[in-house]
Amino acid sequence: MAIEDTKSGHAATVDRSASAAIDVAHLVKLYKTNRAVDDISFKIARGSVTGLLGGNGAGKTTTIAMIMGLTLPTSGKVSVLGCAMPAQSAEVLGRMNFESPYVDMPMRLTVRQNLTVFGKLYAVPDLKGRIAQLAEDLDLKDFLDRASGKLSAGQKTRVALAKALINAPELLLLDEPTASLDPDTADWIRQHLETYRRSQNATILLASHNMLEVERLCDRVIIMKKGRIEDDDSPEQILLRYNRTTLEDVFLDVARGRDREQAP
Repeated sequence: MAIEDTKSGHAATVDRSASAAIDVAHLVKLYKTNRAVDDISFKIARGSVTGLLGGNGAGKTTTIAMIMGLTLPTSGKVSVLGCAMPAQSAEVLGRMNFESPYVDMPMRLTVRQNLTVFGKLYAVPDLKGRIAQLAEDLDLKDFLDRASGKLSAGQKTRVALAKALINAPELLLLDEPTASLDPDTADWIRQHLETYRRSQNATILLASHNMLEVERLCDRVIIMKKGRIEDDDSPEQILLRYNRTTLEDVFLDVARGRDREQAP
């Protein structure tokens, strides 16, 4: 089954029948007696943009960590781009990347030095050329040789995105990519993500509390609460089920324990 991508006004299709970019099956993560992730399953199609929503403690970050192979699941399976995680992580890590404004790069290194280090970790061919291209695309040229610790929040976010794109990943995992940014910079980041996804047919998994951002970027939304999946569908279908006009209202309904049947 194919669905049309209408978010950007460009004709595009997401083939649900193709092998999944991410395949999560009965995933569980226990921390002592706390079930941070409680038997969740989902598949994410290649070339799609999926929003992973939920309040603090819902299990989003733990789920992403297990997808990346950074955290071992208590039980269940994760497959990324056809490779079992973490057993086959060496075969797939070069084809994926991660970005979060909460993860700082070494402050004393310049932007160029940081990108060079990460580029070498990914064995990026023509690394100087790749950095120059990202500096052009993400408007980094004016501070490419400035220490990362002396950048503004918006500049740091653009550099973090450049780091995440250094290896031209097929799969991009994003954790609050526009947190603490002014509306203009946040919109600029979203535009670039849309362009990258279309041009590379990349898959994006986006964890965010910004409901407008999710409505704009995502063709699918997975809502988590207390480690479990509460809902999973297109934004339009979820709004219809909850009889709401915005995902923010749906988010509040889920967070406050309001059933879909109770929606106005």
